[in-house]
Amino acid sequence: MNLSQILSSKCNKDISTCTNEELYFVLLEIVQELGEQKVKKKQDKKKLYYISAEFLIGKLLSNNLINLGIYDEVKKILAENGKNLSEVEEVEPEPSLGNGGLGRLAACFLDSIATLGLPGDGIGLNYHLGLFKQVFKNNLQTEEINEWINNQSWLNKTDITYDIDFGDFSLKSRLYDIYVIGYNNVTNKLHLFDVETVDEGIVKEGIKFDKENVEKNLTLFLYPDDSDEKGHLLRIYQQYFMVSNGARFILDECISKGCNLHDLYDYAVIQINDTHPTMVIPELIRLLVEKGIEIDEAIEIVSKTCAYTNHTILAEALEKWPIAYLEKAVPQLVPIIKILDEKVREKYDDESFYIIDKNNNVHMAHIDIHYTFSVNGVASLHTDILKNNELHNFYDIYPEKFNNKTNGITFRRWLMHCNPELTELIERLIGDEFKLDAEKLQELTKYIDDKEVLQKLLDIKHDKKIELKKYLKKTQNIDIDENSIFDIQIKRLHEYKRQYMNALYVIYKYLQIKKGNIPVTPITIIFGAKAAPAYTIAKDIIHLILCLQQLIDNDEEVNKYLKVVMVENYNVTAAEKLIPACDISEQISLASKEASGTGNMKFMLNGALTLGTEDGANVEIHELVGDENIFIFGESSETVIEHYKNGDYDPLDFYIKDKNIKEVVDFIVSDEIMNIGCEENLIRLYKEILRKDWFMGLLDFKSYCNKKEEAFKEYENRESWAKKALINISKAGYFSSDRTIEEYNKDIWKLK
Repeated sequence: MNLSQILSSKCNKDISTCTNEELYFVLLEIVQELGEQKVKKKQDKKKLYYISAEFLIGKLLSNNLINLGIYDEVKKILAENGKNLSEVEEVEPEPSLGNGGLGRLAACFLDSIATLGLPGDGIGLNYHLGLFKQVFKNNLQTEEINEWINNQSWLNKTDITYDIDFGDFSLKSRLYDIYVIGYNNVTNKLHLFDVETVDEGIVKEGIKFDKENVEKNLTLFLYPDDSDEKGHLLRIYQQYFMVSNGARFILDECISKGCNLHDLYDYAVIQINDTHPTMVIPELIRLLVEKGIEIDEAIEIVSKTCAYTNHTILAEALEKWPIAYLEKAVPQLVPIIKILDEKVREKYDDESFYIIDKNNNVHMAHIDIHYTFSVNGVASLHTDILKNNELHNFYDIYPEKFNNKTNGITFRRWLMHCNPELTELIERLIGDEFKLDAEKLQELTKYIDDKEVLQKLLDIKHDKKIELKKYLKKTQNIDIDENSIFDIQIKRLHEYKRQYMNALYVIYKYLQIKKGNIPVTPITIIFGAKAAPAYTIAKDIIHLILCLQQLIDNDEEVNKYLKVVMVENYNVTAAEKLIPACDISEQISLASKEASGTGNMKFMLNGALTLGTEDGANVEIHELVGDENIFIFGESSETVIEHYKNGDYDPLDFYIKDKNIKEVVDFIVSDEIMNIGCEENLIRLYKEILRKDWFMGLLDFKSYCNKKEEAFKEYENRESWAKKALINISKAGYFSSDRTIEEYNKDIWKLK
């Protein structure tokens, strides 16, 4: 039976008479069946378990159709019956299992692991309501629940359950699996644990709920508000639930393949993705001791089984928990953690190494570094900073553990799926080998002087800008000019990512236009970001951006030349529209603070030029494309680190000495903005920038404005710009997650 017949028979009527909803659920069923056929019947001896708090997998239908090799055929069959695959895709809810780069990276990694045919599964939690759905009201972010689970979804319910004990109660888990279908290769799984008693009905106004009702709330939200003790405890309950289920599942699978537990590391390698899953280390030790293994041997076994990825030097990802909280939530782990700490103290007379500090806080990253066999950073600069600064003392005692694995992205989603027109052009020029060997993209450089190719590249970009224009009109009723420059910053809202510096530039440009300095080509500056509900200043930055959006929209002197857009509820679906349409990619974090970034890679692959600091993977992009094909500004990471060390940065110095900076910052509390926005939010942000400016936006502001103006000027030479874009695409192959995973496997996992 061919695909057309299968589709017709499952529909039980003519395809042409089916609704998009009916077609989506039929295609979901077909993909599930085909994916299941690619699950290996005979398990490999050694397997990777990638544990992460989030997996931002995005909509799965098209990605799975591509990886199964039937996307074009399905698209053709639907078209022949008067149906549009992209409209069918719109029916699919986006899984609310992640939020930012950490989760998206984990999703790309799972795709690459399956594509390379490696035995490796993800382990996480089945969040029912995700982080939240972002809704703008009165130019402020508000949060609503983000439901996504239907009766028929990508989740496959299993018979696997565990009883998980906490301090004074127990919960029964249930495992759900999502198939991870590799490109022309095997199907692996994403294992998501849930609570049998979870109850979405306890959520009242917005995303508020009783944080103490753990049996009903545990898997409702990703990163529940931890601004109080109840929130902290809930985070710990969540993390322990994830790792305890994961540890039991891993041991059960290994035992079923003949593991005697003494040789666990021959059967399993566990990659700990940031510190959220750290408790898997003491939990595995506890379970091994429970099964009769002596504590010292259990520690050795687990240390040979687990590896740790550090994704950022920021405090929120280097978690530390008061031991009193652990004693309340997971008392069974505390004796193990104390033993791990004692062993460190016996060896080193230096409290910076200790797991439990003098304030009785347990440092999760310290457990990871002492009791794993590998510690990796995620970009060359980031790893160097770990070695030379942030974790220098640990590097001194464990130099053999530290290594770099520069992040990557899967080209199946971020090129083939979201930009089929560019994919088709590349395929016509150099063949299709780049789909599995991304380095082949370098062959595009032979077309650097081909005017026809360069024009085609510009035409594709223009078409993608029109697609984005239609998307924003449909989703937010916003009009943008496809003939303007699209300058885009889409990432989690955090001060170190410096969306506020971009907003200050918007003010600068607005004031320039008011003074008669008109840009040659109109500019559209687009933001997309969610701020954590308890992150007040981040929400204030969103408020400022939305106020500027309104101010400019209503100013006829300016709105012909400048447009500001804040994308509501930014997610993978929106990213798939924004990234192919982008001209200038904003990667403006304070140097030394962004571990890697992966948005920078996605933009580069789709022919956008990077405007950025020498930070994260921007460093490697810069090395690959050369000075002429990137716009670098700002102080170096070395200078920034020195400022922090000396405590000598004062934003007021820049405010007082530079009249442009003063004018721009003061505009935040001007009548023009105050009449639109909320006084409390705007004054608080104003004071934050002048009194603290933790991430030194004013330090780099002048350099940023100058470089941004330079980029806009260079945009005017369309042929030269197209050459720069082509060079960026041709050098993007290094940032394939297939390459990253090959390196993980060769140096750390050693699966095959």
